[in-house]
Amino acid sequence: MERVISGEVRRPERLKADAMSACRAIEGLVGTALGVSLSDLRGGTRGRAEIAFARQCAMYLAHVGLGLSPTEVGKLFRRDRTTVSHGCAVVEDRRDDPKVDRILNCLEAALVTWQDTFLGSAG
Repeated sequence: MERVISGEVRRPERLKADAMSACRAIEGLVGTALGVSLSDLRGGTRGRAEIAFARQCAMYLAHVGLGLSPTEVGKLFRRDRTTVSHGCAVVEDRRDDPKVDRILNCLEAALVTWQDTFLGSAG
């Protein structure tokens, strides 16, 4: 089975590797932008509100920016799909704040640049 991403055909094993590396890049981008360490982002517990929101932003970007299902995002971030869906809803609601919206727009643009640079010629 093959999937088409950005006009390219990707095999499932390649897609999984690409998704994993993209999620790690998202964690780095979000951690830097929001001042949260990777260990906090990857932590097994909810953590402080700012850590939880940073993790929700990362999962949101994986869902929206990579087109992954909540189940796929959950596996990559070691969270339940319902946690991913809730996190995406929280981020959507917080986008009403212009500052949050600007940050997410920048993160989305950075993700597109990362994908074009590192995944654009793959396949």
